[in-house]
Amino acid sequence: MLFFAMSLRQIATSTLWQIASQLTMAVLSVISVKFVALGLSKELAGAYNSSYGYLQLFAILADFGLYAVSVREVSSAKNPERILGALIVLRSVIATLSLGAALVIAWVIPVWAGSQLRIGISIAALVPFFTLLAGVLRTVFQVQYKMHLVFIAEVTQRIVTASLMALVILMGIRLTSDVRVLNYFIGVGAVGAVVLFVLSFFFAIRLTTIRPCFDRVLLLHLLKKAMPYGVAFLCIALYRQFDLTMIALLRDDYAIQNAEYGFASRIAEMTYLIPTFLLNSTLPLLAERHDRGLRTETLLGKTLFIILVLGSLSALFSIFWARPIMRLLTTPAYLSLPGIPGADTALALLGAPMFLNGIVLFSFYTLLTKHEWKALVSRMVIAVIVSLGLNLWLIPRFGFVGATTTSTVVHLFLALTLLPAAIKVLPISFPFHYVSKWLSFSALVALILFVTAPILESVPSIVVGMGLVAVCLPVLAFFLRFHRIFFIKGSRGAMIEGFGNVVE
Repeated sequence: MLFFAMSLRQIATSTLWQIASQLTMAVLSVISVKFVALGLSKELAGAYNSSYGYLQLFAILADFGLYAVSVREVSSAKNPERILGALIVLRSVIATLSLGAALVIAWVIPVWAGSQLRIGISIAALVPFFTLLAGVLRTVFQVQYKMHLVFIAEVTQRIVTASLMALVILMGIRLTSDVRVLNYFIGVGAVGAVVLFVLSFFFAIRLTTIRPCFDRVLLLHLLKKAMPYGVAFLCIALYRQFDLTMIALLRDDYAIQNAEYGFASRIAEMTYLIPTFLLNSTLPLLAERHDRGLRTETLLGKTLFIILVLGSLSALFSIFWARPIMRLLTTPAYLSLPGIPGADTALALLGAPMFLNGIVLFSFYTLLTKHEWKALVSRMVIAVIVSLGLNLWLIPRFGFVGATTTSTVVHLFLALTLLPAAIKVLPISFPFHYVSKWLSFSALVALILFVTAPILESVPSIVVGMGLVAVCLPVLAFFLRFHRIFFIKGSRGAMIEGFGNVVE
C-alpha cells in the first residue's frame, strides 16, 4: 500500500509539473502569438499559421505512436537503455523521412507556387524535427518521474522564442508585409526547438546512458508495436489538424482565414495537450496495475473526473470568454463584426471539440492499455473519412466556420463510440457524486464567465478578470469538496491518497 501511495504521489507530482509547464508555456505562447499579430500583416500571419498547420500532420506521422509505446516499453524493460537507444534510432529515421516528404510535397503543390508557404514550411520543419528528438528523451523523465526537468527545458525554450520575437516589436515593427520578418519569426521557433533538444539531452544523460541501438530485431519489434497507434495518431492529426491545410488548398482567401482560425486553433491545441499529459502520467501505473491483475476501476474513474473538469473549463472559457481571450491574444482587427466571423467566433465554435477531446483521449489510452487497437483504429478511420468529406463540402462554402462544424461532428462521433468500447474492456467506477460535483462546478463557472464577459473590453480589464477567476476556481473546487475524491479516510484514521483502490 505504501508503494502504491508513493506511485500515486508520483503521478500527481508528475502531472502537476506538466500542467505547470503547460500553463507557463501557454502564457509565453500568448505573448509570442501577440507579437505575431502585432508584427505581421494579416496575410503574413495567415502564412505563419498555415506553415505550422501543414507540418502538424507530418509531425504526428513522424511520431508514429512511438511515444505512447515508449513509456510502457521503457518502464517495463529489464534493459531500458537499450530500448531507449532503439527508440532514438527509429524516431530519427522516421522523422527524417516524414518531414522530408513534407518538404517535397510542399514544393510541388501547384496552388502554392510563388507563395510564401514553401519557404516558411522549409524553415518551420526544423521545429517538429528537434521537438520530436527531444520527445524521445522525454520518456526518460516520464518513467523516472523527473518532469521538473521537462518544465525547465520547455519553459526555457519559450522564453528564448518570446525574447527573440520581442526584439522585432521593440524595433517598432508593426503589421509589416516584409517577408523577411515572417521568416525571422518562423526561424525563431526553430532556434527554440534546438534549445529544447539540447537541454533535454543534457538532463537525460545525467539520468541514464544514451546510446543508439541498431538491433534489427528490436527495431522491428518496437515498430510493429507502435504501428497500430501510429495509424491512430495519424488519424487524430487528419481529423484534428488537417483543416488548416485544407483551407490553404481550398480557399483563395486562405491567408485571412488561417490568420483568424489559426490563432484560435493554437489555443485549442494547448487545451488538447493537458489531458494528454495527465494520461501520460497515469499510463505507467495503469499498465503496471493491469499487468499485475489489480483493479483499475477507481483509478480510471478519478482520471475521467479530472478530464471532464478540465474539459469543461476549456470549453466554457472558449465559449463565454471567446472575445476577451482573442482580444488579449491578437488585435481588434481579428475580432468578429456583425455578420462577419472572426477569431473569437472560431474559438467559441471550438469549445465543444475541446471538451469532447478529453473523452476521446481517455478512451484512446484505455484501449491502449488493453492493446485493443482494432476497435480504436476502425473508429478513427471512419472519423477521418467523415472529416475529409465534410471539410471538402463545408470549407469552400463557409471557410473556418465549416471546419469547426466538422470538428464538432467528428469529436462527438468519436466520444460516443470510443467511450463505450473503452468501458467495455476496462470498467470504471464513476459514482453519482462525481457527476453532481462536475455538473455543479461547470454550472457555477459558466455563470461566473457569462456574467463577467460583457465588462471585459480592455486589455487591463481582461488581465484582472483572468486573475480573479484564477483565484476563484480553486476556492470553488474546495467548496465543492473536490479534495474528498482524491483523499479517502482510511480505517486507521490516516488520510490515504485516493487515486485508486485503497485496499488491494
